[in-house]
Amino acid sequence: MALTVLEPGLHSIVVDGGRPAFRHLGMPLGGAADRAAYELGNALLGNKPTAPALEITMMGPTLQADQHTACVLFGSPFLAAIANKGRLPPGTTFTLEAGDVLKVGGTPTGVRGYLCVAGGFDVPHILNSASGLSPVAIGESLPCAETSVGGRALPFAVSPVTTSVDRANTTMIRTLPGPQVDWFLHGERFFEGIYEVLSASNRMGLRLRGTTLERRPGELISEAVAPGSVQIANDGQPIVLGVDGQTIGGYPKIAHVIRADLDALAQLRPGTFVRFVAVTTDEAAKANTAREAVLREWFLRLRVAPGL
Repeated sequence: MALTVLEPGLHSIVVDGGRPAFRHLGMPLGGAADRAAYELGNALLGNKPTAPALEITMMGPTLQADQHTACVLFGSPFLAAIANKGRLPPGTTFTLEAGDVLKVGGTPTGVRGYLCVAGGFDVPHILNSASGLSPVAIGESLPCAETSVGGRALPFAVSPVTTSVDRANTTMIRTLPGPQVDWFLHGERFFEGIYEVLSASNRMGLRLRGTTLERRPGELISEAVAPGSVQIANDGQPIVLGVDGQTIGGYPKIAHVIRADLDALAQLRPGTFVRFVAVTTDEAAKANTAREAVLREWFLRLRVAPGL
Protein backbone atom coordinates (compact mmCIF):
# COMPACT_ATOMS: atom_id res chain seq x y z
CA MET A 1 0.00 0.00 0.00
CA ALA A 2 1.32 3.42 -0.88
CA LEU A 3 0.92 6.99 -1.99
CA THR A 4 1.42 7.26 -5.74
CA VAL A 5 3.11 10.31 -7.25
CA LEU A 6 0.85 11.89 -9.90
CA GLU A 7 2.89 15.11 -10.11
CA PRO A 8 6.28 15.41 -8.38
CA GLY A 9 6.32 19.11 -7.53
CA LEU A 10 9.39 21.31 -7.87
CA HIS A 11 11.76 19.22 -5.75
CA SER A 12 10.17 16.58 -3.52
CA ILE A 13 12.63 14.20 -1.91
CA VAL A 14 12.43 11.47 0.74
CA VAL A 15 14.47 12.42 3.81
CA ASP A 16 15.28 11.16 7.28
CA GLY A 17 18.10 11.96 9.70
CA GLY A 18 20.76 11.74 7.00
CA ARG A 19 24.15 10.00 6.91
CA PRO A 20 26.38 11.63 9.55
CA ALA A 21 28.67 8.60 9.82
CA PHE A 22 29.78 8.53 6.17
CA ARG A 23 31.32 11.95 5.57
CA HIS A 24 34.79 10.38 5.58
CA LEU A 25 33.72 8.60 2.38
CA GLY A 26 32.76 11.89 0.73
CA MET A 27 29.03 11.37 1.35
CA PRO A 28 27.08 14.55 2.23
CA LEU A 29 25.13 14.65 5.47
CA GLY A 30 21.80 14.81 3.63
CA GLY A 31 18.54 14.33 5.47
CA ALA A 32 15.98 16.99 6.33
CA ALA A 33 17.16 20.53 5.60
CA ASP A 34 14.98 21.94 8.39
CA ARG A 35 15.46 19.33 11.09
CA ALA A 36 13.12 20.93 13.65
CA ALA A 37 10.15 21.19 11.26
CA TYR A 38 10.70 17.62 10.08
CA GLU A 39 10.89 16.19 13.61
CA LEU A 40 7.87 18.18 14.81
CA GLY A 41 5.83 16.88 11.87
CA ASN A 42 6.77 13.33 12.82
CA ALA A 43 5.94 14.03 16.47
CA LEU A 44 2.43 15.16 15.53
CA LEU A 45 1.81 11.63 14.23
CA GLY A 46 3.55 9.85 17.09
CA ASN A 47 6.45 8.79 14.84
CA LYS A 48 10.08 8.36 15.76
CA PRO A 49 11.95 11.65 15.12
CA THR A 50 13.79 10.21 12.11
CA ALA A 51 10.88 8.43 10.38
CA PRO A 52 11.23 8.93 6.60
CA ALA A 53 9.14 11.83 5.26
CA LEU A 54 8.77 13.74 2.01
CA GLU A 55 10.55 17.11 1.94
CA ILE A 56 8.70 19.57 -0.30
CA THR A 57 10.39 22.64 -1.80
CA MET A 58 8.53 25.78 -2.97
CA MET A 59 5.85 23.88 -4.96
CA GLY A 60 4.45 20.58 -3.77
CA PRO A 61 3.43 17.31 -5.41
CA THR A 62 0.11 15.65 -6.19
CA LEU A 63 -0.27 12.23 -4.55
CA GLN A 64 -3.00 9.58 -4.62
CA ALA A 65 -3.72 7.23 -1.72
CA ASP A 66 -4.83 3.65 -2.17
CA GLN A 67 -5.65 3.17 1.54
CA HIS A 68 -6.40 5.11 4.72
CA THR A 69 -3.22 7.07 5.46
CA ALA A 70 -2.62 9.38 8.44
CA CYS A 71 -0.67 12.46 7.35
CA VAL A 72 0.49 15.92 8.30
CA LEU A 73 2.14 18.66 6.26
CA PHE A 74 4.37 20.69 8.56
CA GLY A 75 6.90 23.47 8.03
CA SER A 76 6.30 26.37 5.66
CA PRO A 77 2.53 27.01 5.27
CA PHE A 78 1.97 25.25 1.96
CA LEU A 79 -1.47 25.48 0.39
CA ALA A 80 -2.91 21.98 0.26
CA ALA A 81 -6.25 20.33 -0.46
CA ILE A 82 -7.84 16.94 -0.95
CA ALA A 83 -9.46 16.97 -4.39
CA ASN A 84 -13.26 17.41 -4.20
CA LYS A 85 -13.08 17.61 -0.40
CA GLY A 86 -11.57 21.01 0.34
CA ARG A 87 -8.47 22.71 1.68
CA LEU A 88 -6.35 21.50 4.56
CA PRO A 89 -5.13 23.88 7.28
CA PRO A 90 -1.31 23.94 7.57
CA GLY A 91 0.25 21.92 10.37
CA THR A 92 -2.92 19.90 11.09
CA THR A 93 -3.10 16.10 10.95
CA PHE A 94 -5.56 14.48 8.52
CA THR A 95 -6.42 11.08 7.06
CA LEU A 96 -6.45 10.33 3.35
CA GLU A 97 -9.00 7.71 2.33
CA ALA A 98 -8.54 5.20 -0.47
CA GLY A 99 -8.74 7.06 -3.79
CA ASP A 100 -8.15 10.52 -2.29
CA VAL A 101 -5.87 12.84 -4.24
CA LEU A 102 -3.74 15.22 -2.17
CA LYS A 103 -2.67 18.36 -4.03
CA VAL A 104 0.08 20.48 -2.47
CA GLY A 105 0.58 23.89 -4.04
CA GLY A 106 3.00 26.67 -3.18
CA THR A 107 3.82 28.49 0.03
CA PRO A 108 3.58 32.26 0.63
CA THR A 109 6.53 32.24 3.04
CA GLY A 110 9.56 30.07 3.61
CA VAL A 111 10.74 27.32 1.31
CA ARG A 112 10.33 23.81 2.73
CA GLY A 113 7.69 21.66 4.35
CA TYR A 114 7.46 17.98 5.33
CA LEU A 115 4.73 15.52 4.42
CA CYS A 116 4.88 12.94 7.19
CA VAL A 117 2.79 9.75 7.35
CA ALA A 118 2.13 7.60 10.40
CA GLY A 119 4.97 5.13 10.72
CA GLY A 120 7.03 6.90 8.04
CA PHE A 121 7.52 5.91 4.41
CA ASP A 122 8.76 2.33 4.05
CA VAL A 123 11.52 2.97 1.53
CA PRO A 124 14.91 1.22 1.12
CA HIS A 125 17.84 2.26 3.31
CA ILE A 126 21.25 2.86 1.74
CA LEU A 127 24.22 3.46 4.06
CA ASN A 128 21.85 3.37 7.04
CA SER A 129 19.57 6.11 5.69
CA ALA A 130 16.37 6.41 3.67
CA SER A 131 17.31 9.89 2.41
CA GLY A 132 17.07 10.05 -1.35
CA LEU A 133 19.67 11.51 -3.68
CA SER A 134 17.13 12.46 -6.35
CA PRO A 135 13.56 13.78 -6.26
CA VAL A 136 10.53 11.54 -6.63
CA ALA A 137 9.14 11.00 -10.14
CA ILE A 138 5.71 10.61 -11.74
CA GLY A 139 4.36 7.12 -11.15
CA GLU A 140 6.64 6.39 -8.20
CA SER A 141 5.08 4.65 -5.21
CA LEU A 142 5.85 5.70 -1.65
CA PRO A 143 4.98 2.66 0.51
CA CYS A 144 3.39 3.29 3.90
CA ALA A 145 1.15 1.52 6.41
CA GLU A 146 -2.64 1.75 6.54
CA THR A 147 -3.39 4.19 9.37
CA SER A 148 -5.78 6.91 10.52
CA VAL A 149 -5.48 9.88 12.86
CA GLY A 150 -7.59 12.38 14.74
CA GLY A 151 -7.14 16.05 14.01
CA ARG A 152 -4.58 18.03 15.98
CA ALA A 153 -2.22 20.87 15.16
CA LEU A 154 0.60 23.03 16.48
CA PRO A 155 -0.05 26.76 17.05
CA PHE A 156 2.87 27.98 14.95
CA ALA A 157 4.38 27.62 11.50
CA VAL A 158 7.78 26.02 10.83
CA SER A 159 9.19 25.99 14.39
CA PRO A 160 8.56 27.34 17.89
CA VAL A 161 12.09 28.78 17.83
CA THR A 162 12.72 31.31 15.06
CA THR A 163 15.58 33.59 14.08
CA SER A 164 15.44 37.33 14.57
CA VAL A 165 14.18 39.61 11.80
CA ASP A 166 15.02 43.33 11.86
CA ARG A 167 12.84 46.28 10.85
CA ALA A 168 13.92 45.93 7.22
CA ASN A 169 12.59 42.33 7.21
CA THR A 170 16.14 40.98 7.06
CA THR A 171 16.82 37.62 8.73
CA MET A 172 19.67 37.70 11.24
CA ILE A 173 21.91 34.62 11.11
CA ARG A 174 24.42 34.14 13.92
CA THR A 175 27.93 32.94 13.10
CA LEU A 176 31.29 32.05 14.60
CA PRO A 177 34.59 33.10 12.97
CA GLY A 178 35.72 30.87 10.12
CA PRO A 179 39.23 29.39 9.95
CA GLN A 180 40.26 31.79 7.16
CA VAL A 181 38.69 34.96 8.53
CA ASP A 182 42.09 36.68 8.46
CA TRP A 183 42.42 36.07 4.71
CA PHE A 184 40.08 39.00 3.97
CA LEU A 185 41.30 42.57 3.65
CA HIS A 186 38.15 44.10 5.16
CA GLY A 187 36.42 41.13 6.75
CA GLU A 188 34.24 43.39 8.92
CA ARG A 189 32.25 44.30 5.80
CA PHE A 190 30.82 40.80 5.79
CA PHE A 191 28.99 41.59 9.02
CA GLU A 192 28.03 45.12 8.01
CA GLY A 193 26.43 44.19 4.69
CA ILE A 194 23.03 42.78 3.74
CA TYR A 195 22.94 39.84 1.34
CA GLU A 196 20.18 38.74 -1.02
CA VAL A 197 19.34 35.03 -1.36
CA LEU A 198 19.64 34.06 -5.04
CA SER A 199 17.44 31.66 -6.99
CA ALA A 200 20.49 29.46 -7.69
CA SER A 201 20.31 28.30 -4.05
CA ASN A 202 19.48 24.66 -3.30
CA ARG A 203 20.09 21.92 -0.74
CA MET A 204 23.81 22.04 -1.49
CA GLY A 205 24.05 25.66 -0.47
CA LEU A 206 22.72 29.19 -0.46
CA ARG A 207 24.19 31.54 -3.03
CA LEU A 208 24.12 35.15 -1.86
CA ARG A 209 24.70 38.54 -3.46
CA GLY A 210 25.83 41.64 -1.64
CA THR A 211 29.03 43.29 -0.45
CA THR A 212 32.01 41.99 -2.43
CA LEU A 213 34.83 40.79 -0.18
CA GLU A 214 38.48 41.04 -1.20
CA ARG A 215 41.08 38.62 0.06
CA ARG A 216 44.84 38.44 0.08
CA PRO A 217 46.62 36.57 -2.74
CA GLY A 218 47.01 32.84 -2.43
CA GLU A 219 45.12 29.60 -2.80
CA LEU A 220 43.67 27.41 -0.08
CA ILE A 221 44.38 23.69 -0.13
CA SER A 222 41.03 21.92 -0.02
CA GLU A 223 39.98 21.01 3.50
CA ALA A 224 36.96 19.73 5.40
CA VAL A 225 33.74 21.74 5.27
CA ALA A 226 30.33 21.15 6.86
CA PRO A 227 26.76 22.46 6.63
CA GLY A 228 26.83 26.07 7.77
CA SER A 229 30.30 26.85 6.40
CA VAL A 230 30.32 30.30 4.79
CA GLN A 231 32.70 30.16 1.85
CA ILE A 232 33.70 33.20 -0.19
CA ALA A 233 33.93 32.31 -3.88
CA ASN A 234 36.39 33.85 -6.32
CA ASP A 235 33.87 36.58 -7.18
CA GLY A 236 33.89 37.74 -3.55
CA GLN A 237 30.33 36.55 -2.85
CA PRO A 238 29.28 34.11 -0.08
CA ILE A 239 28.05 30.55 -0.43
CA VAL A 240 26.58 29.00 2.73
CA LEU A 241 26.78 25.21 2.58
CA GLY A 242 23.61 23.19 3.18
CA VAL A 243 22.89 19.60 4.19
CA ASP A 244 23.78 18.27 0.73
CA GLY A 245 26.98 20.31 0.57
CA GLN A 246 30.28 18.66 -0.29
CA THR A 247 32.63 17.34 2.39
CA ILE A 248 35.76 19.25 1.29
CA GLY A 249 36.23 22.62 -0.37
CA GLY A 250 38.92 25.06 -1.47
CA TYR A 251 37.20 28.42 -0.98
CA PRO A 252 38.26 30.27 2.19
CA LYS A 253 35.68 30.28 4.97
CA ILE A 254 34.99 33.60 6.67
CA ALA A 255 32.39 32.29 9.12
CA HIS A 256 30.30 29.32 10.21
CA VAL A 257 26.60 29.46 11.05
CA ILE A 258 25.91 28.36 14.63
CA ARG A 259 23.97 25.15 15.22
CA ALA A 260 20.90 26.99 16.56
CA ASP A 261 20.43 28.81 13.23
CA LEU A 262 21.18 25.98 10.78
CA ASP A 263 17.50 25.12 10.26
CA ALA A 264 16.77 28.75 9.36
CA LEU A 265 18.99 28.40 6.30
CA ALA A 266 16.53 25.89 4.82
CA GLN A 267 13.68 28.43 4.93
CA LEU A 268 15.49 31.43 3.37
CA ARG A 269 13.50 32.21 0.26
CA PRO A 270 15.10 33.54 -2.95
CA GLY A 271 14.72 37.32 -3.08
CA THR A 272 14.78 37.71 0.71
CA PHE A 273 17.65 39.24 2.64
CA VAL A 274 20.01 38.07 5.35
CA ARG A 275 22.55 39.70 7.64
CA PHE A 276 25.28 37.80 9.48
CA VAL A 277 25.94 38.50 13.15
CA ALA A 278 29.16 37.51 14.94
CA VAL A 279 28.71 35.79 18.31
CA THR A 280 31.03 34.15 20.82
CA THR A 281 31.31 30.42 21.40
CA ASP A 282 29.55 30.86 24.76
CA GLU A 283 26.67 32.72 23.09
CA ALA A 284 26.43 30.02 20.43
CA ALA A 285 26.33 27.26 23.06
CA LYS A 286 23.65 29.07 25.09
CA ALA A 287 21.54 29.67 21.97
CA ASN A 288 21.66 25.97 21.07
CA THR A 289 20.84 24.90 24.63
CA ALA A 290 17.83 27.23 24.71
CA ARG A 291 16.57 26.05 21.33
CA GLU A 292 16.91 22.37 22.25
CA ALA A 293 15.05 22.97 25.52
CA VAL A 294 12.08 24.55 23.72
CA LEU A 295 11.95 21.74 21.16
CA ARG A 296 12.17 19.04 23.86
CA GLU A 297 9.23 20.65 25.65
CA TRP A 298 7.12 20.52 22.48
CA PHE A 299 8.10 16.92 21.76
CA LEU A 300 7.06 15.99 25.30
CA ARG A 301 3.72 17.80 24.93
CA LEU A 302 3.02 15.95 21.70
CA ARG A 303 3.82 12.57 23.23
CA VAL A 304 1.34 13.05 26.07
CA ALA A 305 -1.33 15.03 24.20
CA PRO A 306 -4.49 13.24 22.97
CA GLY A 307 -5.42 13.06 19.32
CA LEU A 308 -3.65 10.01 17.89
